[in-house]
This record gives sequence, structure tokens and C-alpha cells, in this order.
Amino acid sequence: MQEFSGKTIVVTGGASGVGFALCNRFGKEGMNVVVADIEQKALDKAVDTLKSSGINAIGVVTDVTSAASVENLAAKAYGSFGNVHVLCNNAGVGVKEADRKIWALSANDWNWGYSVNVMGIANGIRAFVPKMLAAGLEGHIINTTSFNGGCIAFPTTPIYASSKAAVTSLTEVLYAQLSKESSKLKVHLLFPGPHMVNTQILASQRNRQAEFQDDVKVDDYMTMEDLKKSALGANVEFQLTEPVEVADACFDGVCNNNFWIRPYLDSHQAMITARCDSVLTNSNPAVM
Repeated sequence: MQEFSGKTIVVTGGASGVGFALCNRFGKEGMNVVVADIEQKALDKAVDTLKSSGINAIGVVTDVTSAASVENLAAKAYGSFGNVHVLCNNAGVGVKEADRKIWALSANDWNWGYSVNVMGIANGIRAFVPKMLAAGLEGHIINTTSFNGGCIAFPTTPIYASSKAAVTSLTEVLYAQLSKESSKLKVHLLFPGPHMVNTQILASQRNRQAEFQDDVKVDDYMTMEDLKKSALGANVEFQLTEPVEVADACFDGVCNNNFWIRPYLDSHQAMITARCDSVLTNSNPAVM
């Protein structure tokens, strides 16, 4: 799709971080923007900011762990603008994992992480793809994954990494199936980076739904040292990527019809190669 003006984009997790940057980037191309987020206050602020920039935007409170809530999002988007041309399944959460072992993480930690990061995307696909196929229009589905899990797994983040590995696999399957079903509907896998993205994902505990809460409260990451540990360890050089950089790369990737939207091709190549070599040679993986 090369012409975006007058068409409609839906972005989950759209009130902040990468999601908001995507809303803003595509909105500047003249698209109608449907901002979906679980947090009403942040959603209202995001929509007001977009409107003040001349972008035609609406907000829909959405809990992506709920199929009914995502179906309501689709109904509001189609009811407001007639069609949806770009869907960004972007909502994601980070569980505080860096100081806990995989066997010490609670069932609710796992259920919450997977319900948002994996089932949130599955619910988006189920709610929107049949309608997009029925419309027979050019369109794009963009699923947000991570280098962490999508390519290799950081040992400090078992829930996050494994959930993003699932996102990568299900998006490859979606690509294969839609390639046979429709030449007009394209699929993309977005890898934010190359460094940890400057977002609020590690403060997502504030929106943890009641059914996923534990008796023992786990606070969010609060310090730079915690942020470092959630990446490659406290001793690495710590840098941040800004959400606007991710949104620019995403827009370019959509225009170029790239499935893999991973603009940092030189970074992390050695780790990807090492993992692939381990598989191909049946050798034990290196421990980070």
C-alpha cells in the first residue's frame, strides 16, 4: 500500500511508547487513527495530542486479553471509519523477572504475560483479519515482537522472551496462510530496537488486571540497574532507542513490503548466527 491518506489504522497499546509513535507516524500520512489502550487517562491524553497535531483520531478502551473487548474495538473502528487498512497488534507488557528464577515465577505471572503478549495478538487477528479479507482491500497487519525472544532469548526474561518467540512463530504462520489466501493483505513482524526502547513497558504492572494479580505484590522496575539487568546484564553499555525511530522504521518497512522489519541489520548479527549455528551443528547453545 503506497497511498495512506484517508485510510484507517488501529493500534493496540497505542497510548504510549512505540504504539503512540506508530499512531503519530501513520496519522501524519493522513490516516484516521484508532488508538486502543487499557488505560483511560493515558488514552485520552494520546488522542488529544494527536488531534492537536491535526490527526483524525479516536480512542477505544481495550483490554487485549479479552476477545470480547477486541471485538468491540473492531466494531468501533469499522463503525467510525467504514474499513480498517492497517492493524498494529502492538500491546505488550513486561513482568519483573530479572531478579527471579524461571521456577520462582508464579502462574499469574505467566498467564498475564502470555495473555497480553500472545493472546492479545491472537485476539486482534481473530477480530480484524476476517473483516479485512472480506473487504478485499489492500491492507497490512503488523505484529510487534522483540529481538529478545524473536531472535534469541535473554536468560533474565523467561516469560517475555518466550512470549515474543511465540509472536514470531504465529506471525510467520499468518504470513504463510495469508499469502495463499490474499495477495492484498500483507503481514509484517516489527522488531523494535536496536537497543532497549525508551517506553513504559517495564511500568506495565500498574495495568495488571485483577485476575492476574498475586497475593504477594511485585513492584515495577524502578532503577536503571534493573533496566540494564532486563537486557544483557548490568555490565553492558546501556543505550536507548526512541519510539519515533521504531515508528519510522516500521513505516518504511510497510512501504517496502518487508516481512522482517528489523532495521538494525549489523547489530546482534553475531548472536543470531551463533544460535543458528548451534541448531545446524547440533551443538549446545552458548550461555549468556
